[in-house]
Amino acid sequence: MRVEADATADVTMTVNGRTVTVTVAPRTTLSDVLRDRLGLTGTHVGCEHGVCGMCTVLLDGEAVRACLLFAVQCEGAALTTVEGLGTAADQHPLQQAFSHHHGLQCGFCTPGMLMSAYDLLAGGTYDPATLPEDMSGVLCRCTGYRGILAAVDDVARTHPDGVPPPRAAVPPALVGRSGSASVAATLTSGVRESTGSPTEITVPSGPPTVTVEVRSTLSSPVEDVWAVLADPARLVACLPGAAMTEDLGDDRYRGRAVVALGPVSLRFEGLAHVVERDPAAHRLRLLAQGTDRGGSSTQAVIRLAADPDDGGGTTLWADADVHLSGRVAQFGRALAGDVSRRLFERFAEAVDEAARTGEAPTTRPSPLRLALSALLARLRRLLRRQRPR
Repeated sequence: MRVEADATADVTMTVNGRTVTVTVAPRTTLSDVLRDRLGLTGTHVGCEHGVCGMCTVLLDGEAVRACLLFAVQCEGAALTTVEGLGTAADQHPLQQAFSHHHGLQCGFCTPGMLMSAYDLLAGGTYDPATLPEDMSGVLCRCTGYRGILAAVDDVARTHPDGVPPPRAAVPPALVGRSGSASVAATLTSGVRESTGSPTEITVPSGPPTVTVEVRSTLSSPVEDVWAVLADPARLVACLPGAAMTEDLGDDRYRGRAVVALGPVSLRFEGLAHVVERDPAAHRLRLLAQGTDRGGSSTQAVIRLAADPDDGGGTTLWADADVHLSGRVAQFGRALAGDVSRRLFERFAEAVDEAARTGEAPTTRPSPLRLALSALLARLRRLLRRQRPR
């Protein structure tokens, strides 16, 4: 297929026996799709140059490096990852042998070792004399390889007529990277059902990547501030880089947001759902999620509250649990936290302006300036720590 650089393509493939369709940019690697779109985080990513072998999977029965393949190259292919090799309740003989012979320590190379070992034994080319060389395509930094080689040799001797096929052809669920998220969460992160675009949001059950707590003092009265928070159009207009594109009804909305994190500019398309609204207490809770064409995704639980202060103004409380995956998550918790906090600080300023004027804010900081200010603030803090006392 031919895909323009700024376009996306639908790719249908079979992963561990399950047929899935993902919408990806042409530059999105297979490893990113497996980990960030399908939640199959057993495929580890190490060097991302095809050297370490950590991301080895089976493509139509042949071992390949997932970091060297684009997802668009896998149209119609059948993939098997380490999750498809066996389950906790029904382990593959290779998994049992690795455990018995202590063929793992930190475990980072283990998925690549297992899939490479399966490819070796299934190919019928096993030779004890060349086993160390045959398994050298996956690097291990901690076991010394002895237990790994013993495990592979054990399975080869136990099954002289051929290694058994993968046991988990269809896993019970595709698990999100933050924990036991449901298939619905996976579908809303980039895998599309035939019924159309999803309208439900399922937040991962694991711990968030970043937790943000911002308290801001606004000059506007609490009722005026609540009028902004209760109006979805004005609320979105106060978020830097955000825009509403569709009102789906029942407090569900589609939108887009541009987020700049250092040198990377991300354009998210996603959903927001107001799940709690308390006008008397001036409390609001909403769920939000978005995906970028490059494979990044974000999900958040946002809590907003407005309380009157003694001077006639308002204290705006903004808390968020943010889950990040893909390249946006590679910048680390500290930087992502700084950018998120700065975003909510600018959001509070815009809410105050909108409350005073009764209109949408007229001054909205660009996402790039937002990110740069967070980077500079973090750099200043680091420099202060390094000054001699």
